[in-house]
Amino acid sequence: MTDDTDGSTGRVGRVTITTIAQEAGVSLPTVSRVVNGRADVAPQTRKRIEELLQRHGYQRPVRRQEVRANLIDLVFNDLDSPWALEIIRGVEEVAHGAGIGTVISAIRRRSTVARQWLENVRTRASDGVIFVTSDPEPRMHAELRRLRVPTVVVDSAGIPALDVPTIGATNWSGGMSATEHLLSLGHRRIGVIGGHPRLLCSRARLDGYRAALQSAGVPTDDALVVEGDFSHESGYTGASRLLDLDDPPTAIFACSDTMAFGVYEAARVRRMRVPDDLSVVGFDDIPGARWTSPPLTTVRQPLVEMGLLAARTMLRLMDGEQIESPRVELATNLILRHSTARLGH
Repeated sequence: MTDDTDGSTGRVGRVTITTIAQEAGVSLPTVSRVVNGRADVAPQTRKRIEELLQRHGYQRPVRRQEVRANLIDLVFNDLDSPWALEIIRGVEEVAHGAGIGTVISAIRRRSTVARQWLENVRTRASDGVIFVTSDPEPRMHAELRRLRVPTVVVDSAGIPALDVPTIGATNWSGGMSATEHLLSLGHRRIGVIGGHPRLLCSRARLDGYRAALQSAGVPTDDALVVEGDFSHESGYTGASRLLDLDDPPTAIFACSDTMAFGVYEAARVRRMRVPDDLSVVGFDDIPGARWTSPPLTTVRQPLVEMGLLAARTMLRLMDGEQIESPRVELATNLILRHSTARLGH
């Protein structure tokens, strides 16, 4: 599934703001600024858009406040990973184009921090909140609804509320394609280092790994499955456990690129060469993956695109539009580089 603004806009009245943008020959944020009474639009452009709005009978949505704060909150569990920076890039690109400011926070699942953050949202009257791998707790969700603050979730940690749009990736098929690639190279002892077990994306990647083994008739060995937390350290610790087995794996699928870098280090201290002695596949395709030595084969998760779509969805919610597909998954794909090789290479 791809990130397509034109195909995903909802309807207000008898026409979408995407239709207005296409007919006026301007961007969606420009129409949004006119609809919201913003001043930063050229007079001739504003006149053309206003005429089209009137001609089509466009009904401006009723808002929770007469004057917008022009702020959205972007909330993470933590900001320790390059993965988070890619999401921020996507959100910022759309928000900046629409003249919206972004407030970035890390809650780290601490209730005291969450309460303070919620108080800050009340104070600054944010126009919307995008949660990243950090679903709002029921009490927090209820308060945001009371405040009429729309929310969007990226890479949902659990099962989100039905009225909350979520943006994700095809994690199951990504885990399956990573494992199938290693199987195609002749590997049968394939270790896996999973991510946070509480996260849906982690469980889906691990399920994809198991499905690929089952499809190939390779039994799952519990000794080859270790838990990580998406950090470099957990990748190193997990790989050390795997490589010190009496019958170690010949390949490792790390469920994040950061953990794959930890696998590289565990192999290095054991004087093992990647991919000659150990094949490694990561997940995410963060910018550093192509610059490691050797460059990392990984499953590309469209992180920037996920941020872009989350922000575009938020703009639509702020405009009072309805979201037809509350759950959207963008496609992952395997990026072949030089960290994998045929068994016995």
